[in-house]
Amino acid sequence: MDHHHNRGNFKGSLGFVMAAAGSAVGLGNIWRFPYLAARDGGGLFLVVYIILALTFGFAMLTSEVAIGRKTRQSPLTAYRKLNKHWGWIGIFSCLVPFLIMPYYCAIGGWVIKYFVAFISGHGLEAAQDGYFTGFITGNYEPILFLVIFLAFCAFVIFNGVSGGIERSSKILMPILILLVIGIAIYSLTLKRTGDTGQIVSGMDGLKVYLIPSFEGVDLKQFFHIVVDALMQLFYSLSIAMGIMIAYGSYVPDNTNLGRSINHIEIFDTVVALLAGVMIIPAVYVFMGPEGMATGPSLMFVSLPKVFAAMGPAGNVVGTVFFAMVLFAALTSGISIMEAVISSFMDRFHLSRKKATMAESLCALIIGVVVCLGYNLLYFELALPNGTTGQVLDILDYISNYIMMPVIALATCILIGWILKPDSVISEVTKNGEPFRRKGLYRIMIRYISPVFIVVILLISLGIL
Repeated sequence: MDHHHNRGNFKGSLGFVMAAAGSAVGLGNIWRFPYLAARDGGGLFLVVYIILALTFGFAMLTSEVAIGRKTRQSPLTAYRKLNKHWGWIGIFSCLVPFLIMPYYCAIGGWVIKYFVAFISGHGLEAAQDGYFTGFITGNYEPILFLVIFLAFCAFVIFNGVSGGIERSSKILMPILILLVIGIAIYSLTLKRTGDTGQIVSGMDGLKVYLIPSFEGVDLKQFFHIVVDALMQLFYSLSIAMGIMIAYGSYVPDNTNLGRSINHIEIFDTVVALLAGVMIIPAVYVFMGPEGMATGPSLMFVSLPKVFAAMGPAGNVVGTVFFAMVLFAALTSGISIMEAVISSFMDRFHLSRKKATMAESLCALIIGVVVCLGYNLLYFELALPNGTTGQVLDILDYISNYIMMPVIALATCILIGWILKPDSVISEVTKNGEPFRRKGLYRIMIRYISPVFIVVILLISLGIL
């Protein structure tokens, strides 16, 4: 029986859009986007982000989905099928999700821990100083929750493309969207009387989020805002992670790729914007502008304190919030894992079950090392981008800050200058569909996107 027939396919464009949007809507949208928006001038960051999403993000997303459908291959083997001299991009594209999956499962385990804490009525304990640090430095509990998160992702992947990924996405994504909207609306209704007697409301926080602030913004600061938005797009759209190539390879030939990509862009951008509406007004009401913090501390330290300050309702809101975050983490975790498993299937001709077991074992072993990196294997290493990291941070730096920009740049060169943009355009329009941003695509993939990516890479290496 033909191997490619056994790979599976999405049954329709809705399943593909739900799965791809689920991949895009992950932990990066929930905590990183609101933090960057609050730090980078609110509405100013939003405008820059939306413009870049419709140009840079669109070009990269279109390229990867089209490569997947054109080759009917996983990220590991797709590039070699396009051009035998550029197969190394595929190796990088498989290594990125392979490195991300273990620490993503560790963070997914953290989310499960907090969801369990709030749903069992222990939200106040989760808000105490030292709770998060005490948990992640434990020897056994972080590993237990990592295993639970990994097992769920593996179960979905085990059941195939249509029976597992597509079906779960059609269930999880609508629930995720409803929870995001519900929490966002609730966040806007919050009010608190400050120490000075002035009433602070969620709408005040919304203004901070939406109204552009040009205070202290010179040319250098604006450049940093653009770079922050570009970096966020890699997280938000799952660019250069092999995911969209894997999902693109499962898209039926009669699917309107251009329309589906538009829907993914809209889904991702709307959820990212709503994540800010969920978080910024609530944090602003109870903790002020200084309450916004970077990294996991926003979700696992600041927000539990916000929920505790809400009184009895806080435990309910916290439960709903971490349920929403868990759904977002799972849809992304599934897509990251599938990028590796599809590569194992295509390159080594493994069955889906054997490939799933192999990747699960690898992710478990490396994931345990990540968890132990906060206790038995703890160390600190200065990274070229100016941060200090442990095991998780090092894996994140290598995959997100080095390999992903290299993959994106190489893809631009391959598609823009060697194969030419028409190689992708012909795939998008293969059924006679219109491609209204065809001219924009050519300009972005050949000229503008490579410049953006080189800047990101230089910053990541500490050169700029």
